[in-house]
Amino acid sequence: MGCVHGKCCCRRHYTSSSNGDFEENGPYARNNIHPNGNHLQTESSLDSVAVPSNKYRLEYSAVTQRGYYPDSPDKENQDCFCIKTQIQGNPNLHFFGVFDGHGQFGTQCSNFVKDRLVEILSEDAILIEDPVKAYNTAFLATNTELHDSEIDDTMSGTTAVSVLVCGNTLFIGNVGDSRAVLAVKSGDQVVAEDLSYDQTPFRQDEYERVKLCGARVLSVDQVEGIKDPDVQTWGDEESDGGDPPRLWVQNGMYPGTAFTRSVGDSTAEKIGVVAVPEVSMVRLTPEHLFFVIASDGVFEFMSSQAVVNMKCPYMLRQRLWIIFIAEDL
Repeated sequence: MGCVHGKCCCRRHYTSSSNGDFEENGPYARNNIHPNGNHLQTESSLDSVAVPSNKYRLEYSAVTQRGYYPDSPDKENQDCFCIKTQIQGNPNLHFFGVFDGHGQFGTQCSNFVKDRLVEILSEDAILIEDPVKAYNTAFLATNTELHDSEIDDTMSGTTAVSVLVCGNTLFIGNVGDSRAVLAVKSGDQVVAEDLSYDQTPFRQDEYERVKLCGARVLSVDQVEGIKDPDVQTWGDEESDGGDPPRLWVQNGMYPGTAFTRSVGDSTAEKIGVVAVPEVSMVRLTPEHLFFVIASDGVFEFMSSQAVVNMKCPYMLRQRLWIIFIAEDL
């Protein structure tokens, strides 16, 4: 769930370049919509890279799909992703990120952050020594650069979730409500384990933090006076009926963000929306089958377990990792 202006996406084609990065190409690249206006999906071919330190092969793919907006058939895809292998020339260091833009200039924001975040990480001399510190530095520096760029991020920005593979360890950096999920073999079952936790007002800690920064936390119905603003019970994120709690300035009906952290969003920053990432770590074991990182265009409609279940029939070999990015399905 993004800002009150919604989200969108469209068809893209990708091929793998010689250095392992994905590039857009083909007749529908650069956010052009298919002439017949169909709701299309495009998936990249499977690619892979060796991780010699732990003797396994990292395999990855990506998919993006344009959301269905009958009132805005020409809306572009504001999601993008980054796959960067062999960071700093290290064959054991690889980066995967998903960026979900929002607002009028969300596409520009997500693409700016996609490029700069991995560039700043790659240039950080302490990345291998202290990935957590490097992640924090990169997110905050990228946020500052976006503010200072020619892109108007007053009411636009992007969420960002990424996984840095360091040999047999994953470092997950998250800002916003996109998500990373790990599939774990447990007996004869495969269980979804969240690697990141959505930063929204549904979380009590995030709710209290932004309230202290001056945010009003209300659903759209509440801020419009349809429902009692003093009854702040919204259920949970997965069962909510499409009217989640959002952040508003004290005397206005903006910005209306349904997340509590993002990159950009300089107006929302004044009421507690920050670019400080939550960074987690997991050490890989033979029970870890694959991970999925995706925008909330997936997780707004499907639980983490449902996404893992959907992919399980195709994960026939161990150490098969997949990148899955989509908008509203």
